[in-house]
Amino acid sequence: MDPRAKLLSGKDFRGAPPEPARITSKDNHWLKLFRESLRGADVSQPADGRPIGSSLVDENLSGTWIGIEGPHLVTEAIRSGLTVAAILASETGERYLESTESALALRASEAHGHPLLPAHQPRRTQILRTTDRLFESVAGTKTPQGIAALVTPRSWTFDDLLAEGVALVVVLAGVQDPGNVGTILRSAEAFGATGAIAATGSAFPFAPKVLRASSGSALRLPVVHGADPLTSIKRLASRGLKIYAASSRRAETRVPMLPAAADLRHPAAIVVGNENAGLSAEIEAAADGSILIPLLASVDSLNAAVAASVLLYEAARQRRLETN
Repeated sequence: MDPRAKLLSGKDFRGAPPEPARITSKDNHWLKLFRESLRGADVSQPADGRPIGSSLVDENLSGTWIGIEGPHLVTEAIRSGLTVAAILASETGERYLESTESALALRASEAHGHPLLPAHQPRRTQILRTTDRLFESVAGTKTPQGIAALVTPRSWTFDDLLAEGVALVVVLAGVQDPGNVGTILRSAEAFGATGAIAATGSAFPFAPKVLRASSGSALRLPVVHGADPLTSIKRLASRGLKIYAASSRRAETRVPMLPAAADLRHPAAIVVGNENAGLSAEIEAAADGSILIPLLASVDSLNAAVAASVLLYEAARQRRLETN
């Protein structure tokens, strides 16, 4: 039976999980979808939920599946209430199936009336088994743990970034390294940011390497992707946020301030630039101020993720003092 027909013919996931289907052919349609998604592509789906192949990443994430790999990320996706189209487990990964299926059942029992869970779940999460060898052929990691999933990421809006508490938004303006993007998103969640913008030129926030580096934060933190960085900061400024540029050099037009001198207690955005080029002069000029992290003379600059983390920590420190 075509796997798409299986997905559509299942019933709502309630209680006991379905018996996992076993995949033995490298040409299986589901394996092709997992291979594409776990190695960086998104997998498009029409409104009825049937997979139709891969496409280029689009700013509008509705109607796409992304691949996640490893027991931690799969469990985090389920707990975060994301739509899970399929779970694939190898012989080695079967030990994770019981806890994964329990998480699915718990999510299903809590779904009714839950504001964070998606309104349109697939009729059934497809549970698939395969061999270690076939799993390795689709995995995006060198030492796969034997479990992966296809999920639909939540589609966030600009307003979602400002919806909770005192706004703190990190803007990634051309941060290209997936590891840096993932680390920044992880720090953003850890230090209480209300959201992030992965602007044009930054790595896709739901790419496999980003997801692994974020340790699941990219699945939970409100993230808007693909917006123009200058337009984004102007829009944030119009909503009352102070814009601070994380600078790696002394700006010609203003004296940069130390992190502790920036007022991060109130609604603010921290803009982080490209790993090599930093921020454009245009973006720095549009900011309300530039923050320069003091370093020893022997060190030219900090890694983009480290610099962002230092400033996010400073924002959290100031806000804790304000609360106390």
